[in-house]
Amino acid sequence: MTPLRSILAGAALLAGLLAWTPAAAEDGACPALFQHEVRKLHSQEDLDLCPLTAGKVVLVVNTASQCGFTPQFKGLEALYKAYRDQGLVVLGFPSDAFRQELDDEGATAKVCYVNYGVTFPMMATSRVRGPDANPVFQALNRAAGEPEWNFNKYLVSRDGEVLRHFPSSAEPRGGELEAALQAALR
Repeated sequence: MTPLRSILAGAALLAGLLAWTPAAAEDGACPALFQHEVRKLHSQEDLDLCPLTAGKVVLVVNTASQCGFTPQFKGLEALYKAYRDQGLVVLGFPSDAFRQELDDEGATAKVCYVNYGVTFPMMATSRVRGPDANPVFQALNRAAGEPEWNFNKYLVSRDGEVLRHFPSSAEPRGGELEAALQAALR
C-alpha cells in the first residue's frame, strides 16, 4: 500500500469511528471496525463484515496453517458452535506474519476446512502487523496492540469495543478467554 493510500484508509477509518455512536450499535448498525469488505479464503467472493458482525460479540483471530498453535482451530470451532446462537461470530484471518502460513490459499483452506472442520468465516491471507495490515487489524492493533505470534485472539463487544487481547497460548475453551466471552454475551 502506498503511503497516500495508507493515509486515506486511516482517515476513512477515523471518520467512521467518529460517526459511530453506541445508539447505532443498539440498532444493529455496524461499528467502524467492521465496516469493510474482505475476500473469503480461497475464493473470489468478498464478505461484507457488517452483516456478519452487527449486534454480535466477535472473536478475531490471526491464524497460520503450520504453527504449533494450529490445532486451536478445533477449540475455536467448538467455541463458535457452542455460542453462535447466543450471538458469537469468530473471524479467522490467515497471515504469514511469522512465516508459518502456506503460500497456496487452496492448501490453507484445506487445513482449515478439511483437516479441522472450520465453519466460521475465514478470510483470505493478509497482513496483520505494521502499516500494511488489513483494515480490521489496523484498528485492533491501535486499540490493543499487534499480535506477537499466530493465534492471538481479540474479543470485541457487540458495540465494537475491543474488550481483551489474548495471546496465542490462551486456549479457546475452558479458560479466561471463554469466561470473558461468556461475560460479553450476557
